[in-house]
Formats: sequence, structure tokens, C-alpha cells
Amino acid sequence: MRRILLVASLLCFVLGAHAQQEAQYTQFMYNKLALNPGYAGSNGLPCISCIHRTQWMGFDGAPSSQVLNFHLPAFSERVGLGISLAHDRIGPTNSSTASLIYAYRLKMKKGNLAIGTRGTIRSYRINWQNLDTTHSGDGEIPSENTVRIMPNFGVGAYYDADNFYVGLSLPNIIKNDLSYSVSNTENYGRVRRHFYLMGGFIFNLSKSVKLKPAVLMKFVQNSPFDIDLNATAIFMDRFWVGLSYRLGGDSTRGIGESLDLLVQYQVTPLFRVGAAYDYTLSKLQNHSSGSIEIQLDYCFKSKKKEKDKKRLTNPRFF
Repeated sequence: MRRILLVASLLCFVLGAHAQQEAQYTQFMYNKLALNPGYAGSNGLPCISCIHRTQWMGFDGAPSSQVLNFHLPAFSERVGLGISLAHDRIGPTNSSTASLIYAYRLKMKKGNLAIGTRGTIRSYRINWQNLDTTHSGDGEIPSENTVRIMPNFGVGAYYDADNFYVGLSLPNIIKNDLSYSVSNTENYGRVRRHFYLMGGFIFNLSKSVKLKPAVLMKFVQNSPFDIDLNATAIFMDRFWVGLSYRLGGDSTRGIGESLDLLVQYQVTPLFRVGAAYDYTLSKLQNHSSGSIEIQLDYCFKSKKKEKDKKRLTNPRFF
């Protein structure tokens, strides 16, 4: 059963089903640079973060994703620069992506509006030798591994203030060809354009407790609407505990894809560690023990910011 489900998932991905193709992260609110180039430089300090995700534990060849983000402000914070490195493995497929990011930031009355762009190079590899074919000699299945190198670019807008943020982005504009078939590549095996709308805010519940809701909405043509909803409580600016709900799953249950628990610890004002666990709500829960993530986030002190006590003593909530 596990192999059948895995093969079915791979066929939907490789043969170009109109669905979510980009890696998903439960801790999406700490992965904004990979989703929206306008986020670059918004922290006011050089920052680096990474997330490792193991999805659908218990499946042989289940998705495994990693992302590493680095960004910093430049030219008196009018510009944000960044780099994002990502890797995704699903069964016999491996995808590695490198993105260079530029954002121009405009000072507004109560916040900053940034318009960003990114250029991307993606290596997409299919290890056909790792598959057990039902019928040998099928001309549509290559006998050797396939590697494609694909350029792309994306755009995004990001607005942030002291207590909220909102962003809209299209990370990949070009519909790269992912297919291996020589017969019809117009509707099969194409990179689909993913639109992301994100937002979040923070307010005080008491002197020692803050509440930080966040949302990420995803739009893909001919694919069901997807949304992640999160609410995180922050205690004494140190302990972060959150709960998320992800829409999706199978059509027969209709109760969603997963319910997720997030915990983080602010080791220092500039260093935070976190983890997340997804409890699957769909029928996949009969075959999987859920998904897990580990996240690290660190911002560097800048000589120019040594006198800026506020930035060096307050955690980076956004």
C-alpha cells in the first residue's frame, strides 16, 4: 500500500498534475525569504535561517526538504540583498535550487514597502534506475538518469510595520518543462505558477505574553485553494508555542490536511531554535506517523548597529 501511494503521488508530480509543486513548511512564517523576495533586508540586520523537514514519516521515499536563507540590508537599508538555497527529494526525484534576491525598500509613514525580485537556477534530477517498472522496455521511461537545468525568476511585494506585515509574491514566473515525454509537454510536466499571500501581526495579551497570528494562502491554477493558519503565544519573549491548521487533505474527509504543533526557544535576542510536528488529518494517517521540522534562526551584530539598543535587545518577531 505504501508503494502504491508513493507511486501515485510521484505520477501526479512528474506527469504534471495541476497541483502544489513547491515544498511546504509548517514554520512558513520563518521562511518568508524563500517565498517572497521583498522580505530581503527587512530585519535590519544580517540574518541566516534554515529549516529541515521530513514529511510523511513511515513512507519509503517520502518527501524530504531543506532550505537555507541569508539576507541583509544595504545602502542605508534602502536595499535588501539575499540568497536562498533549497533542496527537495521525493522518491527518485531530486531538486536543488539557488536564488539571488534583490529588494528595494521604500520608507512609508508607519512602515516599509519593499518590491523584490529574484533570479533562480534549478537542477531537477530523476533517478530512473531507482524505480521498479511493471513492464520493461517502455519507450516513455528513460534508461538513464535525467537532469534538467532550469532558470527562472520571481517577484514580490512586502510591507512591514512594528506590529504587522503583509506580502504578495510569485516566486516562479517561467513555466519550466519538467517532463521526460517527447510526445506532449504542453500540459504535462510544467512548473506551475504559485501565488502566495502572507500576513501576520502581534499584540500584547499581558506584560509577559504576546499573541502572534499568521496566515499563508497559496493559489495555483486548477488546484484547490490552500491555506495555513497559525496562532503563536510568546511568553516572556523567550518561549514560543503555536498551533497551525492546514487546509487540504482528501475530499472524502474534508477536515483538512494537518494540525500542527510548533515550539521555539529564544536562546538570545538574536538566536532562536524551533521544531514542529504535523499530525495528519487525511487518510494518510493510516500509513504515516506525521511530519517533523527543525528550524534555526540567527542574526549577526553589525558594527553600525552597536548603538541601536532596540535592535540588539529585542527578539526578531517577524
